[in-house]
Amino acid sequence: MSAEEEAAYVSAMDAFKTQVFGRIDVTLHEPDIRQGDGIFNFGNSRRSQEQFRQQLRELLASLSFSVFAVGVRKRAFEEEFVRASLDPYLPHDVYALALHLLLERYADFLAHETQSPRGRLTLEAQGPKEDAEHQRAYVETLIDGTQWVSGSDFQKYLETGLRFEPKSGSRPTELADMVARDFFEWIRSECQEKSSSWNIWESKVYRRGDLRMGKFGLKVFPDSDIRERVERQRNQLREGN
Repeated sequence: MSAEEEAAYVSAMDAFKTQVFGRIDVTLHEPDIRQGDGIFNFGNSRRSQEQFRQQLRELLASLSFSVFAVGVRKRAFEEEFVRASLDPYLPHDVYALALHLLLERYADFLAHETQSPRGRLTLEAQGPKEDAEHQRAYVETLIDGTQWVSGSDFQKYLETGLRFEPKSGSRPTELADMVARDFFEWIRSECQEKSSSWNIWESKVYRRGDLRMGKFGLKVFPDSDIRERVERQRNQLREGN
């Protein structure tokens, strides 16, 4: 999100929450929304729950933002790459690997923005130790680069440090939570089951050119056994571009 898109998100979501809940100190969270749990129960009325979900989908579809999502299939990665020492360029830590794959795509996006903005990454705060570990992985990536993107390119397009904030109220971190949950469940289903909000995220996934080599904001790794499904998704987005 640009600063303008972030402000538009906060304003629109605050207005929506005021209309539905009568207050803005509500944080949207999945899978609670689709399961009708907690504040999203609406007196156990399935009709009200679905009406809320539909209104939320319409609001999200109207907002401007770009989606990047990386899913590392831990067991397959361990078996195919770590134990076999298949690729010396890949970090063995799953989080560091996901960060590599995400930043490669985000850097491609920033490199082709007309105003060449300096990218900022904000993560959900998890605690002092966890945040420090994530900061270290990020800084190491900016210094050393990845297999496909140099450290100097990352330094050119990205801020030198991560930012952290709690997931609370109408902040982009709540949007990231909803996106991440849907992509997680899609990948967990071996890329077969899609949520009712999938078409929204799908329409906003970053894509450029032939969608190869970092020009596609969605990455599943490794995908050798399900590549046909991932390629089908890529082709659908290419045709709709």
